[in-house]
Amino acid sequence: MADDQLQPAPASLDRGRLRKAPESFLDQAGVRAVFAEGKRGRRDFIRGAFAAAVAGGAAAHAAAQGAAPADGDPAILKLPAHSTGLGQPVVTDGYGRPSKFEGNVQRRQSPGLTQSNQSSVSFAPLQSLFGIVTPSGLHFERHHQGWWDVDPAQHRFMVNGMVKTPKVFTMDELMRLPSVSRFYFIECGANTGMEWGNVAVPTVQYSHGMLSCSEFTGVPLITLLEMAGADLKGGKFVLAEGADGSSMTRTIPMSLVTSGQVLVAYGQNGEMLRPENGYPLRLVVPGVQGVSWVKYLRRVEVGDKPWGAKDEAIHYVDLLPDGTHRQYTSIQECKSVITTPSGGQVLLDKGFYNLSGLAWSGRGKVKKVDVSTDGGRNWRAARLETPVMDKCLTRFNIDWVWDGKPAIVQSRATDDTGYVQPSSKQLRAVRGTRSIYHNNAIQSWLVQENGEVKNVQLS
Repeated sequence: MADDQLQPAPASLDRGRLRKAPESFLDQAGVRAVFAEGKRGRRDFIRGAFAAAVAGGAAAHAAAQGAAPADGDPAILKLPAHSTGLGQPVVTDGYGRPSKFEGNVQRRQSPGLTQSNQSSVSFAPLQSLFGIVTPSGLHFERHHQGWWDVDPAQHRFMVNGMVKTPKVFTMDELMRLPSVSRFYFIECGANTGMEWGNVAVPTVQYSHGMLSCSEFTGVPLITLLEMAGADLKGGKFVLAEGADGSSMTRTIPMSLVTSGQVLVAYGQNGEMLRPENGYPLRLVVPGVQGVSWVKYLRRVEVGDKPWGAKDEAIHYVDLLPDGTHRQYTSIQECKSVITTPSGGQVLLDKGFYNLSGLAWSGRGKVKKVDVSTDGGRNWRAARLETPVMDKCLTRFNIDWVWDGKPAIVQSRATDDTGYVQPSSKQLRAVRGTRSIYHNNAIQSWLVQENGEVKNVQLS
């Protein structure tokens, strides 16, 4: 274990009477051990390593607390340096950075998930975020051949296929066109995929962290198709192609494009896209799994049938119990997860807590979220923070007084189409346990008597 990374500054240990989950609980040697143990069939090895990290974090917490002074709190009685002296000069960093006390809030790779650093995933730290917007520097990543920092002056975007006049756009030409800015969530189709058969990972960052939400700025794809004279009646689909070495290509139904929601985006959260997120250009396809949000976008082709590209004929298909593959199932169904409290965190004492989490639906708006603290026997309606937007994350909260007894906390979202998020049992009755993609089952967190929170599944 990387002990130096399991002992953050005392000021960052506790938030809202919660102790954070340990971060980077495996060093490189531990990651290699996960691979080795996994090949031997020991799938619970990672959970053992995490449990040891939790114990280490508890020791650090106890040491940080110390004995309370009898004559008062020195943090109040003695003025700190920042109250008596000059601070740092303005613009010491041309681009602002987070506080050093928040240094552990990072994207992280899941130990043992992939064996190539270029074709891999990083997970957003959902347990440490507020509201609905994911900071660009914490946005989850999925790459198939690593990321690139592409020169925008050399990048080109082409529209061809069933069009009257094929078009090639420079970045300058795209950015001169009227733009729109909209908030949308993006979720990898494999998010929560490791949980299909059994509990596999300890924290919400690893179970649900292939999820982010941003304000995207760009030009509606339909505008560019109309400029090229696209056949919007005969052209039933478009093929989006990326410029990275994996040649990522995805079929997009024309019905999504004509809705006006699909964007050719260059902006994210008020600035240009980050290189890891597809700079200088990516496709934004609201409500659809992230693989269709093609990064480093260089071409869109209009056609009259699906292309059956490698990443939609071999990968990103759903294996059903009877052995058949379900293809082109791109919509991310209604889903939610409680982020506080969640796996790896520790409730420090009994009493009032604010349960908080995220809900989303690829088919529209979140209508309501119900929360249970007794494993689904009883449900209460949570508060939805505004704004509640179409195909966007929605933050929910609910009051809870913990009595110190074991509790199983769950959330269940319903969208404005009437779709209700299923339990694991309900989903597996239809999909089985051998799938990878589109797991939107209700997540269960067990709060133990000692306050430790664990990932569990109910049979």
